[in-house]
Amino acid sequence: MFLFILLTLLFCSASNDYIFKMKDLARFSRGASESAKAAPASRNATASQSVPQVQLLTISDEEAGQRIDNFLLRVCKGVPKSHIYRVLRSGEVRVNKGRIDQTYRLAEGDVVRVPPIRVAEKQETVVPGAEFRILLEDSHLLVIDKPAGVAVHGGSGVSYGVIEQLRAARPQAKFLELVHRLDRDTSGVLLIAKKRSALTNLHDQMREGTTDKRYFTLVQGDWKNARQHVKLPLFKYSTPDGERRVRVQADGQPSHTVFSLLRRFGDFALLEAELKTGRTHQIRVHLSSSGFPIVGDDKYGDFALNKALQKADGRRIAFKRMFLHAWRISFRHPESGDTVTLKAGLPQECASFLRSLEGGEEGELLPYGMLADAEG
Repeated sequence: MFLFILLTLLFCSASNDYIFKMKDLARFSRGASESAKAAPASRNATASQSVPQVQLLTISDEEAGQRIDNFLLRVCKGVPKSHIYRVLRSGEVRVNKGRIDQTYRLAEGDVVRVPPIRVAEKQETVVPGAEFRILLEDSHLLVIDKPAGVAVHGGSGVSYGVIEQLRAARPQAKFLELVHRLDRDTSGVLLIAKKRSALTNLHDQMREGTTDKRYFTLVQGDWKNARQHVKLPLFKYSTPDGERRVRVQADGQPSHTVFSLLRRFGDFALLEAELKTGRTHQIRVHLSSSGFPIVGDDKYGDFALNKALQKADGRRIAFKRMFLHAWRISFRHPESGDTVTLKAGLPQECASFLRSLEGGEEGELLPYGMLADAEG
């Protein structure tokens, strides 16, 4: 091969008066050989960088107490749940060099071996940091007044929500987790834990039924009773397009809501809903199934009514959201044990709509402290 190259170059030199030296040929051959070796080496280096590595993670005081499966779901973001449970069952995940099952609760100082888990790369979503109206903040808790139209977390077609925006706005925060959830179109009091101990304490309170959560809601219909208990079992299911829904069904989860009539506004009634259980869409489905759809509810409401209310009519202004607002919560503080009661008064757009139902007349809509502008 080299002889062929040499003869070719010598032939060219005869016509171009170019003297090709043997050392140039040797240098050319050596350079080509080194380039050929370097290319796969470079590819191997790139490939090794993209291959996931084993991680050894030491559990901090803030991370202690949570189950290993929940810990892995948080650490291995983007990895499907099924894959997390597969590596747990296979024994690839170790704690202190020993095998564990998915129910193991982590202790401070535990060393967790997380195996290499390959995740399909996807474009990173830039989350804009945001702060919200703060009702309470200390070293254990952050309690905000969530506006309607904002999801509490990303997922189901939503890139990000309140918790992701808070984390983006507070990069120095070591721990921020939702204590509970509110529907995207529900406004009001939302609890966020700043410590793992606070999260587990509040979850225990909610499981024991010692917290007190109250909502304002406006329904259409002639509501009769001053106080009404609704106990209907709720069953969660998914529509053919994957949307989460709930319906009343005999084998559903026991669910209990207490409704109190606050005031009538013509064909509408303003109610306070007190949750005795905390099921998905509980207030919405209990009211819809009782024949009193929530104004603006796009899943369980009266769609024709919702469409009509989106346009102003005479003195009644347009209303374009769901009339459901988490206005008050009471719980024991996770550190002191003292009872804490927090309020987020009725939002201005809801209060303005109620006043327009009365023809814009002045007067007290609700007792002091139930309206947003009455809150200090």
